[in-house]
Amino acid sequence: MTGEDWRALNLANWEERTPVHLRSPLYDFTPHRAGRGRLDPIVEAEIGDVAGLRIVHLQCHLGDDSVALAQRGAAAVLGVDFSPSAIAGAQALAAEVGARDTRFVLSDVLEVPETLPDEAGRHDLVFTSWGTIGWLPDIRRWARSVAHLLRPGGALYFADLHPVAAVFDDAGAGAAEDRPGWLVPYFERAGRVFDDPSDYAGSGERIVNSRTVTFLHPIADILGALRDAGLVLDWLHEHPRLAWQMFRGQVRDADGMWGWPDQPWLPLAVSLRAVKQG
Repeated sequence: MTGEDWRALNLANWEERTPVHLRSPLYDFTPHRAGRGRLDPIVEAEIGDVAGLRIVHLQCHLGDDSVALAQRGAAAVLGVDFSPSAIAGAQALAAEVGARDTRFVLSDVLEVPETLPDEAGRHDLVFTSWGTIGWLPDIRRWARSVAHLLRPGGALYFADLHPVAAVFDDAGAGAAEDRPGWLVPYFERAGRVFDDPSDYAGSGERIVNSRTVTFLHPIADILGALRDAGLVLDWLHEHPRLAWQMFRGQVRDADGMWGWPDQPWLPLAVSLRAVKQG
């Protein structure tokens, strides 16, 4: 599969998903309209004080987290996404709630050094969370994009599905009613094509552009790519819960997060902070 194939398939899928998400109650902008958009409990607990920071939000989708960061006092927030429909939706949300220090630009995250040369070394924080690098074939180019944007001493905050959890799926081999089965080998670097007309927003609408390509990046590959791009790991946390229900056997906790029903069998999420060296 060529680079254009994975990008074209994924872009067509996200262009179709975006209006579905704008209609979905999963993306609830009521808190943003009240002046303080919500962040999920993992991000909220870890990201720290962002007041006065210049932030880039990579793969920002509808910009709800971008605006939430701005509403926490960030000096400026730049959202980046490859979907024109998502950028339009993010711009509309920022305009509606008066997030004047928030702007959104169209770019493939892997091409940021080429498409956003004037942003080099200007930012205090790069923020990326939930459903990001699994859509990208080249984790090293991703890390170079992060490093391009950060000033020396600036930091990356990253939270996403743990790659161990990505090995499994409810439709995988050996799945049962109470546990998922094997889907993708942990050390498989090649992209996999999936054909799924459903959408995680749970609206029931069928996606016509249903073929996508996703990639599993092991923890060592992520950390190695960041190291080679000039970032040093500050901390890494593994979590037994997620912001969405990935497997049918998961249960929801008091924070609205989804975890295993009895024991924390495997990590479901991973988060980290890494600092660019000067």
